[in-house]
Amino acid sequence: MKNCNKLLALALSALALAACADKAHIRGTLTDAPGRQIVVKQLEVNTYRDLDTITTKAGGAFRYDVAVAPGQPEFVYLFYGDTRIAALLLEKGEIATIEADTLGHYTVTGSEGSVQLAEVDKAYADFIANLRAHEDNPPQMTQDYLQHYRASVKYVMGHPFSLTTIPVLYERLGEASIFSQTTDAILFRDVADSLQTVYPDSRYVKALQKEAERRLRLLDLENRLQSASETSFPDIVLPDIKGERKALSSVEAKVILVHFWDATDAAQKMMNLDSLLPLYQEFHGRGFEIYAICCSADKPEWASTVLAQKLPWINVNDGLGGASPAVVTYNVKSLPNSFLIVNGELNTTPITGTDGMRRELGRLLR
Repeated sequence: MKNCNKLLALALSALALAACADKAHIRGTLTDAPGRQIVVKQLEVNTYRDLDTITTKAGGAFRYDVAVAPGQPEFVYLFYGDTRIAALLLEKGEIATIEADTLGHYTVTGSEGSVQLAEVDKAYADFIANLRAHEDNPPQMTQDYLQHYRASVKYVMGHPFSLTTIPVLYERLGEASIFSQTTDAILFRDVADSLQTVYPDSRYVKALQKEAERRLRLLDLENRLQSASETSFPDIVLPDIKGERKALSSVEAKVILVHFWDATDAAQKMMNLDSLLPLYQEFHGRGFEIYAICCSADKPEWASTVLAQKLPWINVNDGLGGASPAVVTYNVKSLPNSFLIVNGELNTTPITGTDGMRRELGRLLR
């Protein structure tokens, strides 16, 4: 029985140690502020979540432990009233020691990520202070902005595997993002790809990946809208069944049917064989082509359908489903949906049903 009790005690001790191990420790002093309250907040992707309120001891000393999972560093912020007095990036097992005052000035040791984040925090605070100092001098404010933007890009590119790049990318100037250029999407993607190799389970990295994807879609949309002035219709460039990118603007045909469909819908799959294939066989030799965009995120199902039905026209799918830039570009609200491009111009003539399409193709391809 004694041995059993010893084993149980050892097991409980091991569990307790394991639980304690998945933590980071904050130790600090708020200068000349005994008995004051500090609010501990944790970053939840794009909002703060209150963790706790702690009271400083004699001399302003305080301490707090934060749960930190292995491989998932946490952004933690300390507030005194409305003033942020420290920004921390904590790894499991770290002991961050902070010296702060009630005005928001602080130093930190014992946590490499927090030290880097303090530098980032100071650079941003200095930038905002410079803007305020030069608010009566717009040219100088512009120069301040460009200088900070370039320094931020340099920092992000120089620290591709540091989570401290994330708050840099999300810095704001009023309601606007400092990284507001559409081409910044490439920087977001590169940082997200680099961080994913080090912190694959981090919710911050997963959120950054989603933001990178959103920005890349906007960049792609902008590029295609710019090309629309040359082609008289918004261009689409998507991977085909072989994985090769196929541009709508590269299709050489007098009449092109741009067809949006869903490969997971049985009725739309039958439409390929019952309606589109007869039209294609009848008019393809006279200058008719189909550019079919699958709006299903299930690419294996799409590829299987295309191969099984032996669809002879151009079939593309980017796997983004309803979030595909092609869907946004052509404002597709329901499926199936089709548009005709005639001699390089988007046709606006209403066409109803297969018979209506046949009559229109017969008129256009005499």
